[in-house]
Amino acid sequence: MEALVCLEPGKLKLTELAAPKANPGMALLRPHRVGICGTDYHIFEGKHPYLEYPRVMGHELAVEVVEAPAGTGFAAGDICVVNPYLSCGQCVACRAGKPNCCTKISVLGVHQDGGMAGLLALPAGNLIPANGLTVDECATVEFLAIGAHAVRRGGTTGNDRALVVGAGPIGLGLAIFAARAGASVTILDVDPERTAAAGTIAKVETVAAGTDAQQALDLVTDGDGFDIVFDATGSQKAMENGFECVAHGGRYVLVSVVKDSITFSDPDFHRKEMTLLGSRNATSADFEEVIAAIKDGTVPVDRLITHRTSLRDAAEDIPRWATQKNGLIKALIEID
Repeated sequence: MEALVCLEPGKLKLTELAAPKANPGMALLRPHRVGICGTDYHIFEGKHPYLEYPRVMGHELAVEVVEAPAGTGFAAGDICVVNPYLSCGQCVACRAGKPNCCTKISVLGVHQDGGMAGLLALPAGNLIPANGLTVDECATVEFLAIGAHAVRRGGTTGNDRALVVGAGPIGLGLAIFAARAGASVTILDVDPERTAAAGTIAKVETVAAGTDAQQALDLVTDGDGFDIVFDATGSQKAMENGFECVAHGGRYVLVSVVKDSITFSDPDFHRKEMTLLGSRNATSADFEEVIAAIKDGTVPVDRLITHRTSLRDAAEDIPRWATQKNGLIKALIEID
């Protein structure tokens, strides 16, 4: 089968690999859509903290079942969403109902080869029925679930003034689901084009980062700061600056991941009695919430998907899109 392999940082190659075999309990799948994620760009650039090369990337997937074990409820031809987080089911996190941060977690396209390929074998338990979603919609569920999980983890309510820093796909998902939870949402980004686009996708106020940004943010909260701040930038500096935006008694949720250490002022942290939270991956409940939100029209999928490519052309497009966004929000690889 054909697969797009990241051989090492900066090097992608379309190559022939042996087709996977479905072991007992596993389903054999044919990917139809693969969303290209910030994680994939970080892998290509050599910036991902949890990765070994070579790697077949791709974890935002819409797949068709080729074969499925008897008794799983899946049959050949079914279209499914993929939960790409393979957990052990036995560790301290799994026993606590948090398989998203399993101590032995294996994420498709990161810890093991993913879906930028002609075929894929996965445990049937990691399949979610599409229930009427299109293949395009299925491929957006995972990245939106990241935002839905962080919003739920932060305990977001209708009483909150929320700030989302970063208007990429994850930030837009955060904004959509924070607004869905009833919060008053502001989104901040360094890219004026992305900031403007965010205002057409989610119910948010927008602020472009720059010399006047802090003044604009202060106007939103009358100088009080935000009850909850979400970082989705992948920038060490932005993550550290975000502490300053949190109100007294507020929460700060770090969604993006960087290799570097993050530092903050301990006196300020204690003065505000701030709560700091990490948010990783998503759970089944988050996937279900996203599917419901797509069905009821909360998520404008057609406005999120801005670019398309093929498995062959992705070897050239991914390096270009890693540095030249040009209106890019979400790109899909079509494998048909």
